[in-house]
Amino acid sequence: MNIKRPLILVSNDDGYHAKGINCLVDMLRDMADIVVCAPESARSGFATAFSATVPLRLKLRRKDEGFEMWSCNGTPVDCVKIALEEFFADRRPDMVIGGINHGDNGSVNVHYSGTMGVTLEGCMKYIPSVGFSLCDHRDDADFTPLRPYVRQIVRKVLDEGLPKGVCLNVNFPKASEFKGVKMCRMAMGTWYNECVKMRHPHGYDYYWMTGDYRNDEPEATDTDNWALTHGYVAITPTRIDVTDYETLKSFEF
Repeated sequence: MNIKRPLILVSNDDGYHAKGINCLVDMLRDMADIVVCAPESARSGFATAFSATVPLRLKLRRKDEGFEMWSCNGTPVDCVKIALEEFFADRRPDMVIGGINHGDNGSVNVHYSGTMGVTLEGCMKYIPSVGFSLCDHRDDADFTPLRPYVRQIVRKVLDEGLPKGVCLNVNFPKASEFKGVKMCRMAMGTWYNECVKMRHPHGYDYYWMTGDYRNDEPEATDTDNWALTHGYVAITPTRIDVTDYETLKSFEF
């Protein structure tokens, strides 16, 4: 790796083979040296989970000048933890990036997202961290319109950093072009109809986790849900510290 170039650690929850993470690498190869350490298969919904009872393995998938791609059989957070130990002993990455995710990670989805698990783990290690997601679950989603925005955001974070304990959750609407960028708060929303109960031919019940999302404040114009619905890129600064300071002061015990 070139010590004169920025060094970025990239992971995701869709797997090392996913189009989103490979497009992200292509977008940034000329800007920085990149190490990818990503799950060997999809790990959506793993949030900040890590493996406490399963042995983990790494496999080198690709190596070029200024670029390495590794897969791991663990969670997205496992990938970040192992990569920081194994590949960055002599030099910490200048940035950690999660994504680009196939699917929306706005609103309460931030708490379920493996993409944001990557981002939060980097942030907890005091490394400037950003998660990128596109509101398109298709395997062949078109990431081309995201390129200038991703590059601009990454450049800004590399140049200016982020406050300690703060990372960025960046979501893109499914569109061929965007109206602009909105700095947003997280919308309050609810998932419902989350379990589908079915009967197995062998005589027992089983369940699929699914669900429908409802924006619980549709009239609010300062949220990520509003921005995405109206064609804007939504950037939500996200804090590691989840303490509610108003309640801390007002709740007496």
